[in-house]
Amino acid sequence: MSDVAALAGVSHQTVSRVLNDHPSVRPETRERVLGAITTLGYRRNLAARALVTRRTGSIGVVTPGSALFGPTSTLVALERAARDAGRYVSVATVRSFGPDEVVPAVEHFLAQGVDGIVVVAPRTDTVAAVGSVRAPVPVVVVSSAPDLVGVRTVAVDQAAGGRAATEHLLAAGRRRVVHVAGPGEWFDARDRLRGWRDALVAADVPVPAPLPAGWSAADGHAAGRRLVEAGVPDAVFAANDQLALGLLHAFREAGVRVPDDVAVVGFDDEPGSAYAAPPLTTVRQGFDELGARTVRTLVEALDGGGTERGLIAPELVVRASAP
Repeated sequence: MSDVAALAGVSHQTVSRVLNDHPSVRPETRERVLGAITTLGYRRNLAARALVTRRTGSIGVVTPGSALFGPTSTLVALERAARDAGRYVSVATVRSFGPDEVVPAVEHFLAQGVDGIVVVAPRTDTVAAVGSVRAPVPVVVVSSAPDLVGVRTVAVDQAAGGRAATEHLLAAGRRRVVHVAGPGEWFDARDRLRGWRDALVAADVPVPAPLPAGWSAADGHAAGRRLVEAGVPDAVFAANDQLALGLLHAFREAGVRVPDDVAVVGFDDEPGSAYAAPPLTTVRQGFDELGARTVRTLVEALDGGGTERGLIAPELVVRASAP
């Protein structure tokens, strides 16, 4: 930095102001400093800066090592939001959700000196693992888990999405609305099921037994075949878009018309859902807002912010599978 200052004919402090984009620097001075930086190939020494500020500018993210749409989209949104905030993300993916992998991942980040940690915790065992860690830096959990007392959490309101999907089907005159549910150990699956059930109870219509499944299109196809054999309902709310796509395929194979015979609603608004046959009505999660809110919560925590819970409202996207 001293070399840059000498070449540009300015003080060390002026170079620092330019690097930090301070508004008090004159445009011609800024251009001179930037030219010197380019000429010398100057790069900030982040390790040295961290010794002074006691901040590394880095965030550790622990996330499931899967290709599922929700966790993957959350990670992408977190990384983008962190860069927008002038911070960088280190990622640790875990193959299992228990303490044997989650705790070492957190400890690894603490040894790196990250400013804070984000844990994407979609399942009950992940939350239990996070609860066992006592970290000296702020930890924000991306999860709709209901029992994280005193922990900063951010999540999309999955139950509200389940209610919106079901209320849309009821408003269209569908009275027998079956739910194809995701795995019971996932908070998102539990909350979407709860939203479906609450909407049916509020409308005073029968609540059929949910059909348990996984998250894949193959699971949805198998569930669709079971529904064809048992008698096709008025409508199906699937816990994610992959399940809904499997349902559409099974109904098409059986000659069941969508939406004439049965309406289908998914959840997630995956990029291909608008191009299904027919285009899929679904619930869109605001992943960009989720990432931005999570990073903002972590930065606020670094400045002594509270432990408020942030819930983000999802959006129903109506298409031809359930107009």
